Amino acid sequence: MGQKKRAQFTDWQKSAVRELRRVAAAFPDDFRLIGDPKPNGLGLVVTRVRLRTGDLPRAPLGLPLRQHEEFLLGIGPNRLSPPLIEVDHGRFLGHAHVLLGRRLCTYLDPSREWNPQKGFASAIDRLHKWLREAAAGEFNSDSALFHAVGGVLHRTPGTPTIVVRSAGSPLKARRAYLTLRSSHRHDLHYERSSPDQQQSIVFDVGEPLPLGAGSLLQELLLVLDTAPTRDTFFVPRADPQSPAFLIALAAAATRNPEGTPQTFVLTIPHPTGGPPHLLAGRIPGSAADELRRLVRERRHPTIDISADMLDEKTPVEWCTVSDERDSVTTRRDTNRPTGAFLGKTVHIWGCGGLGSWIAEFIARAGAKRLILCDPGSISGGLLVRQNFTEDNVGASKAEALRQRLLAIRDDIEVEAHVGPIPDDLATLLLTADLVIDATISRAIGQGLDELAPAEDRPMFAQVATDAGTSTLGLLTVSDRTNPKGPNAIDQQIGDAVRAAGDLEPFHTFWKDVSPRDELIPTRGCSIPTFHGSAADLAAVAATLTSMLGNHLASTEPVSGSHLIALPHSPAGPFRRFIPAA
Repeated sequence: MGQKKRAQFTDWQKSAVRELRRVAAAFPDDFRLIGDPKPNGLGLVVTRVRLRTGDLPRAPLGLPLRQHEEFLLGIGPNRLSPPLIEVDHGRFLGHAHVLLGRRLCTYLDPSREWNPQKGFASAIDRLHKWLREAAAGEFNSDSALFHAVGGVLHRTPGTPTIVVRSAGSPLKARRAYLTLRSSHRHDLHYERSSPDQQQSIVFDVGEPLPLGAGSLLQELLLVLDTAPTRDTFFVPRADPQSPAFLIALAAAATRNPEGTPQTFVLTIPHPTGGPPHLLAGRIPGSAADELRRLVRERRHPTIDISADMLDEKTPVEWCTVSDERDSVTTRRDTNRPTGAFLGKTVHIWGCGGLGSWIAEFIARAGAKRLILCDPGSISGGLLVRQNFTEDNVGASKAEALRQRLLAIRDDIEVEAHVGPIPDDLATLLLTADLVIDATISRAIGQGLDELAPAEDRPMFAQVATDAGTSTLGLLTVSDRTNPKGPNAIDQQIGDAVRAAGDLEPFHTFWKDVSPRDELIPTRGCSIPTFHGSAADLAAVAATLTSMLGNHLASTEPVSGSHLIALPHSPAGPFRRFIPAA
């Protein structure tokens, strides 16, 4: 008989074991290796270690530690993988940053916190720090990832993301509908809006699932009917939930076509309270068809389906949930200047070099309604710096930009006017919060000046960049209470800028454009245009948009002009605000 081949350790694993033995030799009273490290067949080398934990400070709700604690330490094949640390008991079940009752989440963000250059022994220091904080009750359970479902992500590759934006009514089992927007995105609604929608259910589990929800339907039904404890897993519940879940699932399946997978959403309470966690899953079409058959062949009017009627190997395919409910979502731009555009109605006149970018930034900031105006159409040369695509060539700028913004957000209202200003200007201004003139048209600027004395008018703003580089920016703001429009303010401030020697690079905004600062984009009678790239214009537009957001959020009326220069501009970096007289 041949000799059994001994499993090979990688160089990293050999180095890690040597380090652990050195630590054990240096601190025999605090740290011990128990037995020999062994490969587990999954690429890890596993060793049992013992730490002295009796002298760590305790808190009433902290991790219940004994005088000594043992851990299973998993060493990955290379330095890219932080160590896996588990226990083989249930005493830590339900505590924050304990995954599935066994695995310690010692590295919440491994990409930043795991530093292999410090050596594998640094993992012991990390574990000791984690135990000290856990015993002292210093972890914030509210922020523990997926704490309601065992701390692990439930996701099956190849499944769609389920978008959820509303909470629905608080019922044990609620009917819901899925809009299949694409193969990778389905939207969940509580009201039916189209016959093409598929029926789903939202089922309230009622208690946390600290051991997760399993990967088979039978495992899911088991966790719905049992309650884990720290001494014994899977203690039967007094009120099993799987019968109600199966009935609701089967009822929904009968309303969907044969062969259709059956999707469901579970609402699971978080251990610390607040909005429930959402899990979305589905069973394959073949299993859903079996539910449909059982419903069709039932002998009684009511649906009565039990777990033993189903194939024990039926999988549950878990879908990512894009949970966009207001109760659990904080906007990533909160407390930033662009937050002032949230819920606002904004006019953008001119959808070119600056206007096309500003429109997108304001749309992403959460504006409720945008009115876009531009008489121009798109040619291929504009794609170098304006916010359009090849498919837009030949289309109206305003309409193409409208379509782009609707692709970014489907909850925004966007109007496109193929003209320099809206046809029904007076009516639209009554509902506007802000008008941005990005046209560089003298006539439109003068028109805003004429509207400025009106009561209850919107805030007015003008934006421009320089013709020579597109790295300078000018933003002029006329607050609601100012009887002068941005064009008049601009002219008044221009006199002051031209008289200031330190502002010479900005004199260009109040001079006729020099031929050397313009270019002829194509042969023939091509209208001269300015120099600039998408990178330049997007950067200027972004800066001016944030500055304008500060004005919109201000409780004090402030009018004037902002001068800015990008870091690579002839003048920059530079920023100055000149208030209107």
